[in-house]
Amino acid sequence: MHRPSPQAAPTDPSARARAYASVSLWLDTADDDLVATDALDGDREVDVAIVGAGFTGLWTAYYLAAARPDLRIAIVEAEIAGFGASGRNGGWASALFPSSLATLARGADRDAALRQHAAMRASVDEVIRVAAAEGIDARLAKGGTVTLARTATQLARARDEVAEARTWGRGEDELALLDADQARAHLAAEGVLGGTYTPDCAAVHPGRLVRGLVRAVRERGVRVHELTAATRIVPHRVETDRGTLTAAHVIRATEGYTAGLPGHARDVVPVHSLIIATAPLPAAMWDAIGLRRRETFTDGRHLIIYGQRTADDRIVFGGRGAPYRLGSSTRLDASSAAAAHRALHETLVGMLPVLRDVEITHRWGGALGIARDWHASVGLDPVTGLGWAGGYVGDGVTTTNLAGRTLRDLVLGDATDLTSLPWVGHRSRRWEPEPVRWLGVNAGLRAMSVADAEERITGRDSVAARVMAPFMGGH
Repeated sequence: MHRPSPQAAPTDPSARARAYASVSLWLDTADDDLVATDALDGDREVDVAIVGAGFTGLWTAYYLAAARPDLRIAIVEAEIAGFGASGRNGGWASALFPSSLATLARGADRDAALRQHAAMRASVDEVIRVAAAEGIDARLAKGGTVTLARTATQLARARDEVAEARTWGRGEDELALLDADQARAHLAAEGVLGGTYTPDCAAVHPGRLVRGLVRAVRERGVRVHELTAATRIVPHRVETDRGTLTAAHVIRATEGYTAGLPGHARDVVPVHSLIIATAPLPAAMWDAIGLRRRETFTDGRHLIIYGQRTADDRIVFGGRGAPYRLGSSTRLDASSAAAAHRALHETLVGMLPVLRDVEITHRWGGALGIARDWHASVGLDPVTGLGWAGGYVGDGVTTTNLAGRTLRDLVLGDATDLTSLPWVGHRSRRWEPEPVRWLGVNAGLRAMSVADAEERITGRDSVAARVMAPFMGGH
């Protein structure tokens, strides 16, 4: 559930690999031995040093190495590649971006906002393209996303969302309003009144994707130094527990673990998502449930839930709600995790009662990164050579790919369509000091739970949700 220090993990490589396999269903079934290799063995000079071997760091290295095979690129990672959110997420490669089109337009203009949206849509297909080109069997299926409306207030929000999309020129081919029968044709959940559908999402096995990307970048000459923890990032230098990398460019790709770096304690807060996975379901059960195209799914509640049908016919189902820990700790205590997993199971069974007696084979969680204004960003300071990407708010599987291509262009000094997108160079204000941060984040999480309960009881939009929206990324 948490990120142990390398020193706390088993020292025997095979025992350490078994510990990594226990992190999530995805790493357990990644078709990889998960043996950490190539720890840094002293000081080195490179052209580009990347901190973090998750999707952001790996995509950046992949595109840089493809564009400039002569570049000396090194990645340092405290554990193994994919140990963090990249190996723990819900497996949605979606076009979702945490800031709305209206927010993006306020910071730039309407055209820039629409270009950002188009870039996100194209990035879903780019992830699929690279996986195929590199022979990475990431179990991808572009079945789209169905968002169920299971209360009258959720249905009203679905209608409003589609109406808003039309004002941006987004047609039914991008976001369609569904009646009850159409929604149930995707997923036959309890109490469905309608919903929406977008084709812009692929279900993915993120463990296979991230470990496949490690192999791909290493084949291109990138050094991935696992079991090498960065202790400090400064211009042109990454200090680690095993030596120092000196580089023209240093890229911070640490997402939910950013607060652990000196000077970055208030850049993003780590918020946990928890996930469960069922045993593989028989064909007859799937006939009753649906998801025939492996659509990803959610519903219109305030406290986010998400699910997918895996290639081996499991349901993977997750959601937010675990408390934020004082000091931006990425550790999740066992009692909080157990309570969150029980709540997830109750929610899943409430949606699909047929699953009541199905075995839950895996339970896990991980930290995602949230900037103070809930606005993902990517950038590079040409003076210091320091670059960054993150603040994905849980929508990182695809956004990291766009970040990697954008950082490639920024590092190479190329002015492109990607480097002119409105998220490039965005600077979020810092989070409040503790304990204000702890109080505010947990109050927001609690308010979303209260809002959902309020709407079930009253049948009206939640007052709590409206009050907290400005503090929780609402627009």
